[in-house]
Amino acid sequence: MLKFIGKMAGGSPLPPRPAARMVWNGLIGGLLGISVIAILTQSFGLPFMMAPLGATCVLLFAAPDAPLAQPRNVIVGHLLSSFVGIVVAKYLGVTPLYMGLAVGAAIALMQVTRTLHAPAGADPLVILLAGGADWDFLFMPVTVSSVILVAIALVLNNASTANKWPKYW
Repeated sequence: MLKFIGKMAGGSPLPPRPAARMVWNGLIGGLLGISVIAILTQSFGLPFMMAPLGATCVLLFAAPDAPLAQPRNVIVGHLLSSFVGIVVAKYLGVTPLYMGLAVGAAIALMQVTRTLHAPAGADPLVILLAGGADWDFLFMPVTVSSVILVAIALVLNNASTANKWPKYW
């Protein structure tokens, strides 16, 4: 039992501080990404915004080399997870058990398709807590917002000649 508890103590040093360029990339990326989506939401009166996009910005602009931050993971991960949320809401309902099922199924589906994107794991909860969503939710906000963030990341993450992003599509 003590060995098991001892595993939880950590003990490794903290990761190094990020380079100033990466801090600026995170600041500018989050600012631009969420502001553009929020402006589109206000301008067109359409739902471009969903909360997990803030966490997507963290990966895209502060950890762009991570597998979870690659374009296919961002776009397809959000799309698949939102699809699961809509299916569960429409055909099963909204209960604590179905919320857990939706998140678990979204994670498994992203793993099987190699499109794991941690922020997308919250998409089914967003949909279920809202009481469900129509199928057009998959286009807007999910796909449109994901593509906007990836487009901004393509510009910011390649602004330096030393960087090459994405690692794969």
